[in-house]
Amino acid sequence: MRKLLLSMLTVLMAATLHAQEFETATQAVKNMGVGWNLGNTLDANGNGVHQGPDSETYWGQPYTQQELMTMMKTAGFGSIRVPVTWYNHMDANGNVDAAWMARVHEVVDYVINAGMYCLLNVHHDTGDGSTHWLHASMQTYNQVKTKYEKLWQQIAEEFKDYDQRLLFESYNEMLDDYNSWCFASFNHPSKYNATVAADAYNAINSYAQSFVTTVRGTGGNNARRNLVVNTYAAANGSGTWNAHLKDPLTELAYPTDPAGTGHIAFQVHAYPNIGNLTSAKNEINQMFTDLNTYLVSKGGPVIIGEWGTSNVDATVPDYIADREKYLAFATFFVQKAKAGGFGMFYWMGISDGTDRSLPVFTQPDLAEAMLKAYYGDDYQPVLPTRDDLGASNYEITYNQQWSEANLLSNGIHTADYLRLELELTEAPANGAFQIKVYDKNVVTPVTSTTTSMPFNASTMGASIPRITLQYCLSTPATVTVKEVRLVKSDGTKERQAVSTFWGCAVNEVFPSSVPALHADQPGADTYYDLQGRRVNHPTRGIYIYRGRKVVVR
Repeated sequence: MRKLLLSMLTVLMAATLHAQEFETATQAVKNMGVGWNLGNTLDANGNGVHQGPDSETYWGQPYTQQELMTMMKTAGFGSIRVPVTWYNHMDANGNVDAAWMARVHEVVDYVINAGMYCLLNVHHDTGDGSTHWLHASMQTYNQVKTKYEKLWQQIAEEFKDYDQRLLFESYNEMLDDYNSWCFASFNHPSKYNATVAADAYNAINSYAQSFVTTVRGTGGNNARRNLVVNTYAAANGSGTWNAHLKDPLTELAYPTDPAGTGHIAFQVHAYPNIGNLTSAKNEINQMFTDLNTYLVSKGGPVIIGEWGTSNVDATVPDYIADREKYLAFATFFVQKAKAGGFGMFYWMGISDGTDRSLPVFTQPDLAEAMLKAYYGDDYQPVLPTRDDLGASNYEITYNQQWSEANLLSNGIHTADYLRLELELTEAPANGAFQIKVYDKNVVTPVTSTTTSMPFNASTMGASIPRITLQYCLSTPATVTVKEVRLVKSDGTKERQAVSTFWGCAVNEVFPSSVPALHADQPGADTYYDLQGRRVNHPTRGIYIYRGRKVVVR
Protein backbone atom coordinates (compact mmCIF):
# COMPACT_ATOMS: atom_id res chain seq x y z
CA MET A 1 0.00 0.00 0.00
CA ARG A 2 2.81 2.40 0.87
CA LYS A 3 4.48 1.72 -2.49
CA LEU A 4 1.17 2.34 -4.27
CA LEU A 5 0.70 5.65 -2.45
CA LEU A 6 4.25 6.71 -3.26
CA SER A 7 3.69 5.79 -6.89
CA MET A 8 0.46 7.78 -7.05
CA LEU A 9 2.14 10.74 -5.35
CA THR A 10 4.97 10.63 -7.89
CA VAL A 11 2.50 10.67 -10.78
CA LEU A 12 0.58 13.57 -9.18
CA MET A 13 3.77 15.56 -8.63
CA ALA A 14 4.87 14.93 -12.22
CA ALA A 15 1.51 16.13 -13.53
CA THR A 16 1.66 19.21 -11.34
CA LEU A 17 5.21 19.96 -12.45
CA HIS A 18 4.16 19.56 -16.08
CA ALA A 19 1.35 22.07 -15.59
CA GLN A 20 3.67 24.52 -13.82
CA GLU A 21 6.13 24.34 -16.72
CA PHE A 22 3.51 25.57 -19.21
CA GLU A 23 4.84 28.99 -20.24
CA THR A 24 2.93 32.17 -19.46
CA ALA A 25 1.19 34.23 -22.12
CA THR A 26 3.88 36.89 -21.79
CA GLN A 27 6.60 34.33 -22.42
CA ALA A 28 4.67 32.88 -25.35
CA VAL A 29 4.24 36.27 -27.02
CA LYS A 30 7.96 36.93 -26.64
CA ASN A 31 8.84 33.54 -28.12
CA MET A 32 6.49 33.84 -31.10
CA GLY A 33 8.80 36.16 -33.02
CA VAL A 34 7.54 37.43 -36.36
CA GLY A 35 4.11 36.02 -37.24
CA TRP A 36 2.03 35.67 -40.39
CA ASN A 37 -1.66 35.10 -41.15
CA LEU A 38 -2.70 32.17 -43.33
CA GLY A 39 -5.49 34.41 -44.58
CA ASN A 40 -8.30 33.82 -47.09
CA THR A 41 -7.89 30.07 -46.68
CA LEU A 42 -9.69 28.17 -43.91
CA ASP A 43 -11.60 31.39 -43.23
CA ALA A 44 -13.03 31.57 -46.78
CA ASN A 45 -16.81 31.26 -46.99
CA GLY A 46 -19.80 32.62 -48.84
CA ASN A 47 -23.55 33.11 -49.07
CA GLY A 48 -24.25 31.80 -45.59
CA VAL A 49 -24.68 28.23 -46.83
CA HIS A 50 -23.24 24.89 -45.73
CA GLN A 51 -20.01 24.13 -47.60
CA GLY A 52 -17.50 21.30 -47.92
CA PRO A 53 -13.78 21.24 -47.21
CA ASP A 54 -13.13 22.71 -50.67
CA SER A 55 -14.19 26.10 -49.24
CA GLU A 56 -10.50 26.44 -48.42
CA THR A 57 -9.96 27.45 -52.07
CA TYR A 58 -13.01 29.71 -52.51
CA TRP A 59 -11.11 32.98 -52.14
CA GLY A 60 -8.32 32.25 -54.59
CA GLN A 61 -5.88 30.35 -52.38
CA PRO A 62 -4.62 26.81 -53.00
CA TYR A 63 -4.89 24.00 -50.49
CA THR A 64 -2.35 24.59 -47.74
CA GLN A 65 0.54 22.15 -47.55
CA GLN A 66 3.33 21.31 -45.11
CA GLU A 67 5.98 22.75 -47.42
CA LEU A 68 4.52 26.25 -47.06
CA MET A 69 4.93 26.18 -43.30
CA THR A 70 8.40 24.72 -43.56
CA MET A 71 9.33 27.57 -45.89
CA MET A 72 8.02 30.15 -43.42
CA LYS A 73 9.95 28.61 -40.54
CA THR A 74 13.16 28.33 -42.58
CA ALA A 75 12.89 32.01 -43.49
CA GLY A 76 12.68 32.98 -39.82
CA PHE A 77 8.99 33.28 -39.00
CA GLY A 78 8.11 31.96 -35.57
CA SER A 79 4.31 31.83 -35.54
CA ILE A 80 1.30 31.43 -37.80
CA ARG A 81 -2.25 32.63 -37.14
CA VAL A 82 -4.76 30.23 -38.69
CA PRO A 83 -8.10 32.02 -39.19
CA VAL A 84 -10.99 29.54 -39.45
CA THR A 85 -14.64 30.14 -40.27
CA TRP A 86 -16.90 27.51 -38.72
CA TYR A 87 -20.56 28.38 -39.37
CA ASN A 88 -20.48 27.00 -42.93
CA HIS A 89 -19.23 23.66 -41.59
CA MET A 90 -21.72 23.17 -38.75
CA ASP A 91 -25.13 21.51 -38.68
CA ALA A 92 -28.26 23.00 -37.15
CA ASN A 93 -27.28 21.62 -33.75
CA GLY A 94 -23.85 23.22 -33.78
CA ASN A 95 -21.90 20.05 -34.59
CA VAL A 96 -18.77 20.68 -36.65
CA ASP A 97 -18.38 18.46 -39.74
CA ALA A 98 -15.85 15.73 -39.04
CA ALA A 99 -14.12 16.30 -42.39
CA TRP A 100 -13.73 20.00 -41.67
CA MET A 101 -12.36 19.45 -38.18
CA ALA A 102 -9.91 16.92 -39.63
CA ARG A 103 -8.71 19.46 -42.21
CA VAL A 104 -8.28 22.18 -39.59
CA HIS A 105 -6.37 19.65 -37.49
CA GLU A 106 -4.15 18.84 -40.47
CA VAL A 107 -3.26 22.49 -41.10
CA VAL A 108 -2.54 23.09 -37.40
CA ASP A 109 -0.21 20.10 -37.54
CA TYR A 110 1.62 21.66 -40.50
CA VAL A 111 2.41 24.69 -38.34
CA ILE A 112 3.35 22.73 -35.22
CA ASN A 113 5.44 20.20 -37.18
CA ALA A 114 7.41 23.07 -38.71
CA GLY A 115 8.37 24.16 -35.19
CA MET A 116 6.26 27.32 -34.98
CA TYR A 117 3.57 28.64 -32.67
CA CYS A 118 0.00 28.37 -33.98
CA LEU A 119 -2.86 30.74 -33.12
CA LEU A 120 -6.21 29.10 -33.97
CA ASN A 121 -9.40 31.16 -33.93
CA VAL A 122 -13.09 31.62 -34.74
CA HIS A 123 -12.95 34.10 -37.61
CA HIS A 124 -15.72 35.13 -40.04
CA ASP A 125 -18.41 33.84 -37.71
CA THR A 126 -18.06 37.46 -36.58
CA GLY A 127 -17.84 40.63 -38.64
CA ASP A 128 -19.88 42.93 -40.85
CA GLY A 129 -22.64 41.14 -42.73
CA SER A 130 -25.75 39.01 -42.56
CA THR A 131 -24.01 35.61 -42.42
CA HIS A 132 -22.25 36.32 -39.12
CA TRP A 133 -23.96 34.80 -36.11
CA LEU A 134 -21.76 36.21 -33.32
CA HIS A 135 -22.69 39.81 -32.55
CA ALA A 136 -21.74 42.03 -29.64
CA SER A 137 -25.14 42.39 -28.04
CA MET A 138 -26.47 40.66 -24.95
CA GLN A 139 -29.60 39.58 -26.79
CA THR A 140 -27.52 37.72 -29.39
CA TYR A 141 -25.15 36.38 -26.74
CA ASN A 142 -28.03 34.89 -24.77
CA GLN A 143 -29.42 33.33 -27.96
CA VAL A 144 -26.16 31.76 -29.16
CA LYS A 145 -24.32 31.17 -25.88
CA THR A 146 -24.92 27.42 -25.90
CA LYS A 147 -23.92 27.12 -29.57
CA TYR A 148 -20.78 29.24 -29.08
CA GLU A 149 -19.67 27.25 -26.05
CA LYS A 150 -20.38 23.98 -27.88
CA LEU A 151 -18.18 25.12 -30.77
CA TRP A 152 -15.28 25.89 -28.47
CA GLN A 153 -15.79 22.66 -26.58
CA GLN A 154 -15.39 20.74 -29.83
CA ILE A 155 -12.28 22.68 -30.85
CA ALA A 156 -10.76 22.39 -27.38
CA GLU A 157 -11.40 18.64 -27.17
CA GLU A 158 -9.82 18.14 -30.58
CA PHE A 159 -6.57 19.81 -29.50
CA LYS A 160 -6.51 19.28 -25.73
CA ASP A 161 -3.24 17.31 -25.80
CA TYR A 162 -1.26 19.86 -27.83
CA ASP A 163 1.59 21.64 -26.10
CA GLN A 164 2.12 25.32 -25.37
CA ARG A 165 2.86 26.21 -29.00
CA LEU A 166 -0.88 26.10 -29.75
CA LEU A 167 -2.96 29.06 -28.57
CA PHE A 168 -6.71 29.57 -28.96
CA GLU A 169 -8.27 32.90 -29.97
CA SER A 170 -11.86 33.46 -28.84
CA TYR A 171 -13.35 35.38 -31.79
CA ASN A 172 -12.13 37.77 -34.48
CA GLU A 173 -13.65 41.22 -35.11
CA MET A 174 -16.99 41.13 -33.32
CA LEU A 175 -19.35 44.03 -33.98
CA ASP A 176 -22.60 45.29 -32.48
CA ASP A 177 -26.02 45.03 -34.13
CA TYR A 178 -25.25 48.20 -36.10
CA ASN A 179 -22.01 46.74 -37.52
CA SER A 180 -20.04 49.54 -35.88
CA TRP A 181 -16.30 49.70 -36.35
CA CYS A 182 -13.85 51.76 -34.24
CA PHE A 183 -16.04 51.58 -31.12
CA ALA A 184 -19.46 50.23 -30.15
CA SER A 185 -22.51 52.16 -31.45
CA PHE A 186 -20.46 54.20 -33.93
CA ASN A 187 -22.94 53.24 -36.68
CA HIS A 188 -25.95 54.12 -34.52
CA PRO A 189 -27.98 56.99 -36.05
CA SER A 190 -26.72 59.27 -33.29
CA LYS A 191 -23.10 58.08 -33.90
CA TYR A 192 -22.92 57.10 -30.23
CA ASN A 193 -25.47 55.62 -27.89
CA ALA A 194 -24.37 54.90 -24.35
CA THR A 195 -26.93 52.15 -23.78
CA VAL A 196 -26.05 50.30 -27.00
CA ALA A 197 -22.34 50.70 -26.33
CA ALA A 198 -22.55 49.41 -22.76
CA ASP A 199 -24.58 46.42 -23.95
CA ALA A 200 -21.98 45.62 -26.65
CA TYR A 201 -19.04 45.75 -24.25
CA ASN A 202 -20.92 43.63 -21.76
CA ALA A 203 -21.50 41.09 -24.52
CA ILE A 204 -17.83 41.06 -25.51
CA ASN A 205 -16.84 40.30 -21.94
CA SER A 206 -19.52 37.60 -21.75
CA TYR A 207 -18.26 35.86 -24.89
CA ALA A 208 -14.69 36.08 -23.56
CA GLN A 209 -15.71 34.53 -20.25
CA SER A 210 -17.67 31.75 -21.97
CA PHE A 211 -14.63 31.01 -24.11
CA VAL A 212 -12.22 30.79 -21.16
CA THR A 213 -14.57 28.76 -18.96
CA THR A 214 -15.40 26.31 -21.76
CA VAL A 215 -11.81 25.70 -22.84
CA ARG A 216 -10.58 25.24 -19.28
CA GLY A 217 -13.38 22.79 -18.60
CA THR A 218 -12.08 20.35 -21.22
CA GLY A 219 -8.97 19.61 -19.15
CA GLY A 220 -5.70 18.22 -20.45
CA ASN A 221 -3.27 20.89 -21.56
CA ASN A 222 -6.25 23.21 -22.01
CA ALA A 223 -6.20 23.70 -18.25
CA ARG A 224 -3.09 25.86 -18.72
CA ARG A 225 -3.15 26.68 -22.42
CA ASN A 226 -2.58 30.34 -23.24
CA LEU A 227 -5.80 31.91 -24.50
CA VAL A 228 -6.42 35.11 -26.45
CA VAL A 229 -9.42 37.45 -26.15
CA ASN A 230 -10.01 40.33 -28.55
CA THR A 231 -11.25 43.83 -27.94
CA TYR A 232 -14.53 44.94 -29.47
CA ALA A 233 -13.97 44.93 -33.28
CA ALA A 234 -10.31 44.13 -32.47
CA ALA A 235 -10.05 47.93 -32.23
CA ASN A 236 -6.74 49.33 -30.96
CA GLY A 237 -7.89 52.74 -29.74
CA SER A 238 -5.78 54.76 -32.19
CA GLY A 239 -6.67 58.33 -33.05
CA THR A 240 -8.02 61.43 -31.34
CA TRP A 241 -10.99 62.26 -33.58
CA ASN A 242 -13.56 60.81 -31.15
CA ALA A 243 -13.67 60.63 -27.36
CA HIS A 244 -14.86 56.99 -27.46
CA LEU A 245 -11.98 55.49 -29.44
CA LYS A 246 -10.34 54.13 -26.30
CA ASP A 247 -13.55 52.49 -25.04
CA PRO A 248 -12.81 49.06 -26.59
CA LEU A 249 -9.60 49.00 -24.52
CA THR A 250 -10.95 50.36 -21.27
CA GLU A 251 -14.13 48.25 -21.32
CA LEU A 252 -12.47 44.88 -22.00
CA ALA A 253 -12.16 42.84 -18.82
CA TYR A 254 -9.56 40.23 -17.93
CA PRO A 255 -11.71 37.08 -17.73
CA THR A 256 -11.94 35.04 -14.57
CA ASP A 257 -9.52 32.20 -15.26
CA PRO A 258 -9.43 28.87 -13.40
CA ALA A 259 -5.76 28.65 -14.46
CA GLY A 260 -4.97 31.72 -12.37
CA THR A 261 -3.20 34.79 -13.70
CA GLY A 262 -0.74 34.83 -16.55
CA HIS A 263 -2.34 32.63 -19.20
CA ILE A 264 -4.49 35.13 -21.08
CA ALA A 265 -3.39 37.58 -23.78
CA PHE A 266 -5.31 40.41 -25.43
CA GLN A 267 -5.53 41.02 -29.16
CA VAL A 268 -6.07 44.06 -31.38
CA HIS A 269 -5.57 44.75 -35.10
CA ALA A 270 -3.73 47.67 -36.70
CA TYR A 271 -4.04 49.09 -40.22
CA PRO A 272 -2.69 52.66 -40.11
CA ASN A 273 -2.75 55.09 -43.02
CA ILE A 274 0.83 55.63 -44.20
CA GLY A 275 0.15 58.47 -46.63
CA ASN A 276 2.25 60.60 -44.28
CA LEU A 277 4.85 58.20 -42.89
CA THR A 278 5.90 60.52 -40.08
CA SER A 279 2.32 60.82 -38.87
CA ALA A 280 1.88 57.06 -39.19
CA LYS A 281 4.94 56.44 -37.03
CA ASN A 282 3.65 58.82 -34.39
CA GLU A 283 0.30 57.02 -34.44
CA ILE A 284 2.02 53.64 -34.04
CA ASN A 285 4.08 54.89 -31.11
CA GLN A 286 0.96 56.25 -29.41
CA MET A 287 -0.92 53.01 -30.08
CA PHE A 288 1.71 50.93 -28.30
CA THR A 289 1.72 53.38 -25.39
CA ASP A 290 -2.08 53.14 -25.10
CA LEU A 291 -2.03 49.35 -25.30
CA ASN A 292 0.37 49.27 -22.37
CA THR A 293 -1.73 51.75 -20.42
CA TYR A 294 -5.13 50.20 -20.98
CA LEU A 295 -4.53 46.49 -21.65
CA VAL A 296 -1.13 45.26 -20.47
CA SER A 297 -1.85 46.92 -17.13
CA LYS A 298 -4.77 44.50 -16.71
CA GLY A 299 -2.40 41.57 -16.55
CA GLY A 300 -1.96 40.19 -20.07
CA PRO A 301 0.37 40.83 -23.01
CA VAL A 302 -1.00 42.17 -26.30
CA ILE A 303 -0.85 40.54 -29.71
CA ILE A 304 -1.31 42.54 -32.90
CA GLY A 305 -3.22 39.72 -34.56
CA GLU A 306 -3.40 41.50 -37.92
CA TRP A 307 -1.39 44.42 -39.21
CA GLY A 308 -0.80 46.14 -42.52
CA THR A 309 -1.98 49.47 -43.88
CA SER A 310 -5.44 50.99 -44.20
CA ASN A 311 -5.77 50.34 -47.95
CA VAL A 312 -4.93 46.64 -47.76
CA ASP A 313 -8.04 45.91 -49.87
CA ALA A 314 -7.67 48.89 -52.22
CA THR A 315 -7.43 48.53 -55.99
CA VAL A 316 -3.75 49.46 -55.78
CA PRO A 317 -2.42 48.64 -52.29
CA ASP A 318 0.41 50.60 -50.67
CA TYR A 319 2.93 47.85 -51.33
CA ILE A 320 2.40 48.37 -55.08
CA ALA A 321 1.79 52.12 -55.03
CA ASP A 322 4.79 53.15 -52.87
CA ARG A 323 7.09 50.22 -52.21
CA GLU A 324 9.88 52.15 -50.48
CA LYS A 325 7.51 53.77 -48.01
CA TYR A 326 5.80 50.46 -47.30
CA LEU A 327 9.06 48.69 -46.52
CA ALA A 328 10.05 51.55 -44.20
CA PHE A 329 6.69 51.28 -42.43
CA ALA A 330 7.01 47.51 -42.01
CA THR A 331 10.52 47.85 -40.62
CA PHE A 332 9.40 50.46 -38.11
CA PHE A 333 6.32 48.49 -37.03
CA VAL A 334 8.23 45.26 -36.37
CA GLN A 335 11.02 47.03 -34.50
CA LYS A 336 8.55 48.85 -32.24
CA ALA A 337 6.45 45.74 -31.62
CA LYS A 338 9.50 43.70 -30.64
CA ALA A 339 10.90 46.43 -28.41
CA GLY A 340 7.56 46.74 -26.60
CA GLY A 341 7.02 43.01 -26.13
CA PHE A 342 4.03 42.83 -28.47
CA GLY A 343 3.12 39.88 -30.68
CA MET A 344 2.75 40.56 -34.41
CA PHE A 345 0.99 38.64 -37.20
CA TYR A 346 1.19 40.26 -40.65
CA TRP A 347 -1.84 40.13 -42.96
CA MET A 348 -1.06 38.44 -45.45
CA GLY A 349 0.41 38.96 -48.97
CA ILE A 350 4.05 37.94 -48.53
CA SER A 351 3.06 34.54 -49.94
CA ASP A 352 -0.18 34.62 -51.85
CA GLY A 353 -2.24 32.70 -54.37
CA THR A 354 -0.53 29.96 -56.35
CA ASP A 355 2.82 30.97 -54.85
CA ARG A 356 1.76 29.20 -51.66
CA SER A 357 1.49 25.86 -53.43
CA LEU A 358 5.03 25.99 -54.83
CA PRO A 359 5.89 27.33 -52.20
CA VAL A 360 7.63 30.67 -52.76
CA PHE A 361 7.40 34.23 -51.47
CA THR A 362 5.25 36.66 -53.45
CA GLN A 363 6.77 39.72 -51.72
CA PRO A 364 10.27 38.61 -50.70
CA ASP A 365 11.52 42.16 -50.15
CA LEU A 366 8.74 42.78 -47.62
CA ALA A 367 9.42 39.48 -45.85
CA GLU A 368 13.11 40.39 -45.72
CA ALA A 369 12.38 43.85 -44.28
CA MET A 370 10.25 42.34 -41.53
CA LEU A 371 12.77 39.64 -40.63
CA LYS A 372 15.75 42.01 -40.64
CA ALA A 373 13.78 44.43 -38.45
CA TYR A 374 13.33 41.63 -35.94
CA TYR A 375 16.68 39.81 -36.09
CA GLY A 376 18.98 42.64 -37.22
CA ASP A 377 20.43 43.88 -40.49
CA ASP A 378 22.96 41.04 -40.58
CA TYR A 379 20.23 38.42 -40.79
CA GLN A 380 20.12 36.70 -44.18
CA PRO A 381 16.76 34.93 -44.58
CA VAL A 382 16.17 32.17 -47.11
CA LEU A 383 13.39 33.54 -49.33
CA PRO A 384 12.68 31.38 -52.40
CA THR A 385 10.90 33.08 -55.31
CA ARG A 386 9.47 32.04 -58.64
CA ASP A 387 12.73 32.98 -60.32
CA ASP A 388 14.33 30.05 -58.53
CA LEU A 389 11.97 27.64 -60.31
CA GLY A 390 12.29 28.89 -63.87
CA ALA A 391 9.52 30.01 -66.20
CA SER A 392 6.26 28.09 -66.02
CA ASN A 393 3.24 27.39 -68.17
CA TYR A 394 -0.30 27.55 -66.84
CA GLU A 395 -2.78 24.90 -67.93
CA ILE A 396 -6.26 26.36 -67.41
CA THR A 397 -9.31 24.11 -67.50
CA TYR A 398 -12.55 26.06 -67.91
CA ASN A 399 -15.65 24.34 -66.60
CA GLN A 400 -18.40 26.74 -67.66
CA GLN A 401 -19.20 29.61 -69.95
CA TRP A 402 -17.90 33.05 -68.91
CA SER A 403 -15.59 31.59 -66.26
CA GLU A 404 -12.36 33.51 -65.67
CA ALA A 405 -8.72 33.08 -64.68
CA ASN A 406 -6.73 35.96 -63.22
CA LEU A 407 -4.03 37.48 -65.40
CA LEU A 408 -3.70 40.39 -62.96
CA SER A 409 -5.27 40.42 -59.50
CA ASN A 410 -3.26 42.95 -57.43
CA GLY A 411 -4.33 46.15 -59.19
CA ILE A 412 -2.23 48.78 -61.01
CA HIS A 413 -2.23 52.48 -61.89
CA THR A 414 -2.74 52.81 -65.65
CA ALA A 415 -0.24 55.68 -65.80
CA ASP A 416 2.56 53.32 -64.75
CA TYR A 417 2.02 50.73 -67.51
CA LEU A 418 1.63 50.65 -71.29
CA ARG A 419 -0.05 47.31 -71.95
CA LEU A 420 -0.59 43.67 -70.99
CA GLU A 421 0.81 40.93 -73.22
CA LEU A 422 -0.60 37.39 -73.27
CA GLU A 423 1.21 34.49 -74.92
CA LEU A 424 -0.45 31.09 -75.43
CA THR A 425 1.19 27.85 -76.59
CA GLU A 426 -1.46 27.41 -79.30
CA ALA A 427 -3.93 29.71 -81.04
CA PRO A 428 -7.46 29.22 -79.65
CA ALA A 429 -10.67 28.74 -81.56
CA ASN A 430 -12.29 31.92 -82.80
CA GLY A 431 -14.56 33.48 -80.23
CA ALA A 432 -13.37 31.21 -77.41
CA PHE A 433 -11.44 33.66 -75.23
CA GLN A 434 -11.16 37.33 -74.43
CA ILE A 435 -9.04 39.45 -72.11
CA LYS A 436 -11.35 41.32 -69.75
CA VAL A 437 -10.63 44.38 -67.65
CA TYR A 438 -12.75 43.85 -64.59
CA ASP A 439 -15.46 46.40 -63.77
CA LYS A 440 -14.48 48.49 -66.84
CA ASN A 441 -16.52 46.86 -69.64
CA VAL A 442 -13.35 46.60 -71.74
CA VAL A 443 -12.45 43.35 -73.55
CA THR A 444 -9.91 42.28 -76.18
CA PRO A 445 -10.58 39.09 -78.23
CA VAL A 446 -7.85 36.45 -78.16
CA THR A 447 -7.43 35.04 -81.68
CA SER A 448 -3.75 34.09 -81.91
CA THR A 449 -0.89 32.85 -79.75
CA THR A 450 0.07 36.44 -78.81
CA THR A 451 -2.39 39.15 -77.79
CA SER A 452 -1.65 42.67 -76.58
CA MET A 453 -4.08 44.86 -74.63
CA PRO A 454 -3.01 48.56 -74.49
CA PHE A 455 -3.97 50.52 -71.40
CA ASN A 456 -6.09 53.55 -72.17
CA ALA A 457 -6.85 55.77 -69.19
CA SER A 458 -9.87 57.33 -70.95
CA THR A 459 -11.67 53.98 -71.09
CA MET A 460 -10.05 52.15 -68.17
CA GLY A 461 -9.72 54.95 -65.65
CA ALA A 462 -6.78 55.76 -63.39
CA SER A 463 -6.52 52.25 -61.97
CA ILE A 464 -7.31 48.68 -62.96
CA PRO A 465 -8.39 46.27 -60.20
CA ARG A 466 -8.22 42.98 -62.11
CA ILE A 467 -7.63 41.54 -65.59
CA THR A 468 -8.88 38.09 -66.52
CA LEU A 469 -8.77 35.57 -69.36
CA GLN A 470 -12.45 34.83 -69.86
CA TYR A 471 -13.87 31.78 -71.63
CA CYS A 472 -16.84 32.56 -73.87
CA LEU A 473 -18.16 29.15 -74.98
CA SER A 474 -20.44 26.70 -73.19
CA THR A 475 -18.44 23.46 -73.53
CA PRO A 476 -15.46 22.80 -71.19
CA ALA A 477 -12.04 23.60 -72.62
CA THR A 478 -8.35 23.75 -71.71
CA VAL A 479 -5.84 26.39 -72.75
CA THR A 480 -2.14 26.73 -71.90
CA VAL A 481 -0.72 30.16 -71.09
CA LYS A 482 2.99 30.45 -71.81
CA GLU A 483 3.47 33.89 -70.29
CA VAL A 484 1.66 37.01 -69.10
CA ARG A 485 3.63 40.26 -69.06
CA LEU A 486 2.94 43.80 -67.93
CA VAL A 487 4.92 46.35 -69.92
CA LYS A 488 5.84 49.34 -67.80
CA SER A 489 6.07 52.93 -69.01
CA ASP A 490 9.86 52.66 -69.24
CA GLY A 491 9.61 49.56 -71.45
CA THR A 492 10.62 47.00 -68.82
CA LYS A 493 8.43 43.93 -68.38
CA GLU A 494 6.97 42.21 -65.33
CA ARG A 495 5.95 38.57 -65.56
CA GLN A 496 2.55 37.89 -63.94
CA ALA A 497 1.22 34.76 -62.27
CA VAL A 498 -2.02 33.19 -63.45
CA SER A 499 -4.55 32.05 -60.83
CA THR A 500 -8.12 30.85 -60.53
CA PHE A 501 -10.81 33.53 -60.32
CA TRP A 502 -13.97 31.47 -60.78
CA GLY A 503 -15.27 28.50 -62.77
CA CYS A 504 -11.86 27.16 -63.76
CA ALA A 505 -8.84 25.29 -62.45
CA VAL A 506 -5.23 26.39 -62.96
CA ASN A 507 -2.35 23.91 -63.00
CA GLU A 508 1.14 25.39 -63.06
CA VAL A 509 3.81 23.36 -64.88
CA PHE A 510 7.53 24.10 -64.63
CA PRO A 511 10.35 23.21 -67.02
CA SER A 512 13.08 20.92 -65.75
CA SER A 513 16.77 20.45 -66.31
CA VAL A 514 16.22 16.72 -65.86
CA PRO A 515 16.51 14.87 -69.22
CA ALA A 516 13.07 14.08 -70.59
CA LEU A 517 11.81 10.51 -70.21
CA HIS A 518 10.22 8.91 -73.24
CA ALA A 519 7.00 6.99 -72.87
CA ASP A 520 8.62 3.67 -73.71
CA GLN A 521 11.33 4.08 -71.06
CA PRO A 522 11.07 2.53 -67.60
CA GLY A 523 9.97 5.20 -65.14
CA ALA A 524 8.37 7.42 -67.75
CA ASP A 525 5.20 7.63 -65.68
CA THR A 526 7.01 7.84 -62.34
CA TYR A 527 7.18 10.92 -60.12
CA TYR A 528 10.47 12.06 -58.59
CA ASP A 529 11.13 14.69 -55.94
CA LEU A 530 13.49 17.60 -56.62
CA GLN A 531 16.39 15.54 -55.23
CA GLY A 532 15.79 12.83 -57.86
CA ARG A 533 14.22 10.28 -55.51
CA ARG A 534 11.32 8.18 -56.77
CA VAL A 535 7.95 8.96 -55.17
CA ASN A 536 5.31 6.25 -55.42
CA HIS A 537 2.43 8.27 -53.98
CA PRO A 538 3.08 12.01 -54.48
CA THR A 539 1.26 14.40 -52.17
CA ARG A 540 0.86 18.13 -52.79
CA GLY A 541 4.12 19.75 -53.86
CA ILE A 542 6.58 20.07 -56.77
CA TYR A 543 7.76 16.92 -58.55
CA ILE A 544 9.52 15.81 -61.71
CA TYR A 545 7.14 13.97 -64.06
CA ARG A 546 7.99 13.07 -67.65
CA GLY A 547 11.05 15.24 -67.46
CA ARG A 548 9.40 18.45 -66.29
CA LYS A 549 8.43 20.07 -63.02
CA VAL A 550 4.77 19.74 -62.14
CA VAL A 551 2.75 20.96 -59.19
CA VAL A 552 0.60 18.29 -57.55
CA ARG A 553 -2.34 19.77 -55.65
